[in-house]
Amino acid sequence: MVQTPSKSITLAEFLKLPETKPASEYIDGKIIQKPMPQGEHSTIQGEMIIAINAVVKPLKIARAFPELRCTFGGRSIVPDIAVFSWERIPRKENGGVANLFLAAPDWTIEILSPDQRQTKVTKNILHCLNYETQMGWLIDPEEQAVFVFTRNQQPVVLDELEALLPVPEFANELRLTVKDLFGWLLE
Repeated sequence: MVQTPSKSITLAEFLKLPETKPASEYIDGKIIQKPMPQGEHSTIQGEMIIAINAVVKPLKIARAFPELRCTFGGRSIVPDIAVFSWERIPRKENGGVANLFLAAPDWTIEILSPDQRQTKVTKNILHCLNYETQMGWLIDPEEQAVFVFTRNQQPVVLDELEALLPVPEFANELRLTVKDLFGWLLE
């Protein structure tokens, strides 16, 4: 849902607004509220975060965050899953995770909701790739397909059940097939 204020709003003004549920994003001067996640979306998101963090978090390689606001390049977006390499996670003085993430994630993952437009989500992934993001996934539960975007490469669509999903180099221990991912919906 696009919320158009009566006057144009800056990114700084947007960031002062109270958070909405579901989250709103600031894209090209517009406030766009994300759709409310539904069953398939929530299942894939939850399982994916567990799978990624099981591989990368114990060794302090990276960490996956659900619905994390990332502000960079004139936008403030909230990927379904934002994965940051360990050394790029913003920290407070005491070493704890900071609240503000003013950078693109290393890996951005979006899960298409039934009433969400693929074009808008793809634009966010491409915006991330223009900054420090190494890889973006667009997961389409209805089509049971994963679109993989890598910087300076043509996107790949994986929909064969046994296809191994490519991951960024830092997460190369994660072995996940299309069947594994969409199998979570049957559990």
